Amino acid sequence: MKKLATLLGGVSAVVAGPALAADIVIGVPNWPSVNATAHILKVAIEQNLGLEVELQNGTNPIVFEAMDSGAMHVHPEVWMPNQQNLHDTYVKDKGTVTFNANGVEAFQGMCVDKATAEAHGITSIEDLTNPDNAALFDSNGDGQGELWIGAPGWASTNVEKIRAKSYGYDQVFELTEIDETVAYANLDNAIKAGEPWVGFCYTPHYVFALHDMQILEEPAYDAAKWNVLQPTDDPDWLEKSEAGVAWDLAYLHLHFAKSLEEEYPEVATMLSNMKLDTDTVSAMTFALVIEGQEPLAYAEEWVGANEDAVLGWMSN
Repeated sequence: MKKLATLLGGVSAVVAGPALAADIVIGVPNWPSVNATAHILKVAIEQNLGLEVELQNGTNPIVFEAMDSGAMHVHPEVWMPNQQNLHDTYVKDKGTVTFNANGVEAFQGMCVDKATAEAHGITSIEDLTNPDNAALFDSNGDGQGELWIGAPGWASTNVEKIRAKSYGYDQVFELTEIDETVAYANLDNAIKAGEPWVGFCYTPHYVFALHDMQILEEPAYDAAKWNVLQPTDDPDWLEKSEAGVAWDLAYLHLHFAKSLEEEYPEVATMLSNMKLDTDTVSAMTFALVIEGQEPLAYAEEWVGANEDAVLGWMSN
């Protein structure tokens, strides 16, 4: 693979940075696509700029706080508007974090497996408020259906609590919060057993390539009807929030510590220019989760196969 140093005439472009265990520390929250993107960034930076890159797990608030303090440098995939409060705090107010404007378009909503949708006519989110429909999803015999609203710690999980309250299906469903890998393993098992499944779904994601899913219809997004607070905004966030309409389109934006512009300007240039699309990110999640590819090996192969694009990110 051609290295950026070659293109620069062999002159090292590395500037001394903070005294951390690694030159660049990338935060990695708990979903597949951010894991794939983080490893691709690691490989691209190490191979082309000769820097040491470390990956550290962390929730969205932890990664933003760490970018603010200098303990971390990159959040590869910030969901907007889900993390709008963190974006506003650190990008707009404090000015310690900046972001890549090349967003990856994303969808968020509720899905059932296609077989259930066709067998029982469940095609709209309003259908979930019917107690008879909800009973179809009762897998443990307690009289309430189970509906997965997301993983603990996701901002979208809180929003799905608000949406369930706004539509009213929180009255007939148990809203479950479990890790995504467990939730989609449950989906896989339910489909194999011919049993119903309902829960949060989003793109970019491998699940739509793996299973035939029905996205539930709902009223179009209306900003006037979307009043969403997070627990960090108000202790009574759930009671004060209302969102009885579909999600607006989301976009995934890479965020990074503004200090990189001075400490490692070549890294900042790359992070500002990186550009992916929904299909590419979905394919990444499929490779890691369904095919079981090891993230670092996958990233090395991906960077090698997409050399021109990667080098393009590094050009001013």
